[in-house]
Formats: sequence, C-alpha cells, structure tokens
Amino acid sequence: MPHDHDHTEPPSDLELRVKALESLLLEKGLVNPDALNAIIETYEHKVGPKNGAHVVAKAWSDPDFKQALLTDATSAVADLGYMGRQGEHLTVVENIPSVHNLVVCTLCSCYPWTLLGLPPVWYKSAPYRARAVSEPRSVLAEFGTELPESTGIQVWDSTSEMRYLVLPMQPAGTEDWGEARLQALVSRNSMVGVELAKPASTLAQRDAES
Repeated sequence: MPHDHDHTEPPSDLELRVKALESLLLEKGLVNPDALNAIIETYEHKVGPKNGAHVVAKAWSDPDFKQALLTDATSAVADLGYMGRQGEHLTVVENIPSVHNLVVCTLCSCYPWTLLGLPPVWYKSAPYRARAVSEPRSVLAEFGTELPESTGIQVWDSTSEMRYLVLPMQPAGTEDWGEARLQALVSRNSMVGVELAKPASTLAQRDAES
C-alpha cells in the first residue's frame, strides 16, 4: 500500500464540515489563507515531528530518561515541555530485535499531535487502518521496511484515551553521538513504526554533500 497516493473514499461528515467552515472564513476575509497554510505546515512538518525526535534522541542517549519514558511516557514528555491537546495520555513502546511495533487508529485517527504534528493522510485512510491490523508485514514492506521473519510485529491501536509512540532502535554506530545529531535520524514515520530510524550513513552522506 503506497503511502503517497490519493484515496477515493468520500470525506467524513466532520471533514466536510471543517472544509465548509474554512471556506466560509476565507470567503468572509476572517482568515488569511497564507497564515492558515503556515499554521498547518508548522504542525505537520516542524513542531510535532521535531518534538518527537527530541524525545527519541534523549531516550537513546540518556538511560534514566529512557526508563522514565517507558514507565510513564506522559510525565516524561511533560517534563520536556511537551503536553497539550491530543497528547495528554501517552504510552511509548520500544522496538527491539525480536519485536517491531506499529501504531494505528482503527476507529478514526487518534494521534499524538504534540509530538508528531498533524496525522498524515495515509494514517487516516481506511486501507491503512484495516491492513495495519490484518497484514502489518505487507504494509511495512510497502513503506520500504523489510523485517526478518524472526521479528514479530506488535500492533497498537490508539484511542481517545491512549496514544502510542514508537521508540525506534538506535542505529548502529551512533552510540557516542549527541542528542542534536541523533535527532536527524528520527522521522515521523519511524515514530509511528512504518519505517526504521535512518542509518548513520545517511547523515554522513548529507554532511559530505553540504
């Protein structure tokens, strides 16, 4: 299931109402379209994923924080200043060689906005919500994530009461890296579980090209 294609299913009643309200506000001149787009861009690509990457990088480099995160994620991320709407109740699940975790919301699109930004289109789509549960290994493969057969896949269903964040495995060769450098290896998709963290070579290549 490629994650960059358009879905033909009709939008929900709530989505239609939001679009109608947005159109009305724009038509009346009550909302600046550039400002609206900037807000959406910030939540989708900057604020959220950057926060989540900070949490993951700190867990990789600070054993005490990692233990606190796995014990009580809500309190641990709040101590870093990450709290608010769609992120009040959080559980962090850790990938290990024998278990890979994948997050889905089978009923709607519950998602930790504070840490990951706005949920992507593919996360909200009916195909992902159904297939992530019934055939998770195939879904991962379509995101380019091939796992050994010996690695089990644990699927976590987010709800309005509890949201999940995946702690990816730290890439080999990065054990001595600082938090800032580690953050560059963490993507939104790796914190949902559809992809792995980027290998160290990715950042080394980027540095060489810059």
